[in-house]
Amino acid sequence: MSGDAGTVGSVLLAATRRLTAAGVEGARRDARLLLAEVLARPASDLLGLSDLALTEAQGAAFEAMVARRVAREPVSRILGRRGFWSLEFLVGPDTLDPRPDTETVVEAALDALPDRDRPWRLLDVGTGTGCILLSLLHERSAASGLGIDIAPGALEVARANAQRLGLAERAEFRLGDWLAGIDEEFDAIVSNPPYIPRAEVETLAPEVLHYDPLAALSGGDDGLAPYRVIATGAVRLLRSGGSLIVEVGAGQADDVADLFRRAGLHVEGIRRDLAGIARCVTATNG
Repeated sequence: MSGDAGTVGSVLLAATRRLTAAGVEGARRDARLLLAEVLARPASDLLGLSDLALTEAQGAAFEAMVARRVAREPVSRILGRRGFWSLEFLVGPDTLDPRPDTETVVEAALDALPDRDRPWRLLDVGTGTGCILLSLLHERSAASGLGIDIAPGALEVARANAQRLGLAERAEFRLGDWLAGIDEEFDAIVSNPPYIPRAEVETLAPEVLHYDPLAALSGGDDGLAPYRVIATGAVRLLRSGGSLIVEVGAGQADDVADLFRRAGLHVEGIRRDLAGIARCVTATNG
């Protein structure tokens, strides 16, 4: 993609071939998303624009984005945002890239908080972009919440997302180490903690290994260290009947459920994601 900037059809074809050769799954989809960003058009419009000629500036911008994707940088990192729960969230170097699997936590939490008009009080542990907490506040208009993260950069992104979504008045974000120093009661605690066993981190896909923060990935030797901390804190911080809803890695649901039971929580259920993987454990206090 040098010299003549080419047409939409020609640069998409060339980019798709490059991305495929680099091992990128969904290469054509990603090429379309990147070109749509350059052209400031919906990706669906590109199907009817194959003969549209790109300007030199557009061609150069697209080339730079494709080069980043060839290096296995995720599209969401290149664009600086990710769609989640029908909303759009900014992402940053200190935040985990929100994934569709995590929407399972939102679904389970909404089931645990059925009254749309009740002033539920929520806690999101390891909030990152704030995607779980803010999605819940979007759906429960009288609720308020606190998001905790150990990374100041993540909190900046979460606050920006709350502002963009019109939820800043009901969402507070605070620097913290898990549940330390928190002394109020909550109706629900939600979390997508790091759960990859330390020895497996290096085997992750380049999009994850090189671009998601390590602190948001590694869950200690067995991947379960964060759940032990969360379970202990949940018993202290949940109101009677309050719910703890967490995302878990593939194959971890039963172990996490056992941890919760040993902490004195009542396991309500295990929810599967769209791929059929046990992805979310829900427990209650009392």
